[in-house]
Amino acid sequence: MVFLKAYIATAIVFFVLDYVWLTRMAGTFYREQIGALMLDQPRLGVAALFYVFYVVGIAVFAVLPALRAESLMTAVLLGALLGLIAYGTYDITNYATLRDWPVAVLVVDIAWGTALTAVSAGAGYVLARLV
Repeated sequence: MVFLKAYIATAIVFFVLDYVWLTRMAGTFYREQIGALMLDQPRLGVAALFYVFYVVGIAVFAVLPALRAESLMTAVLLGALLGLIAYGTYDITNYATLRDWPVAVLVVDIAWGTALTAVSAGAGYVLARLV
């Protein structure tokens, strides 16, 4: 039951923040930087699969340890670390293997993933404690 509360609380925050980010940024920054690599329409089923798995990671590796420690700071710091590792792995690998992966995308995307995961973990922790 604790995991389910942590998962749902974290998922709501993560989905809302990332939706706002992507609807504002995909049409401008990302399209300008990597437009040639982007699909006209995203594969929503694949995106949903990412969200389901990634939020499990946030809940397991940041929110649940924070609930055990009763520490918002634990949620935020572990969330930031997870975001840095996950988004960093994606962007650094792309930069290492793709011909035209822009440094600007690498920096912005890693910063966003780190902040998004930290905030989602912190909010997930707070909401899970309230419910």
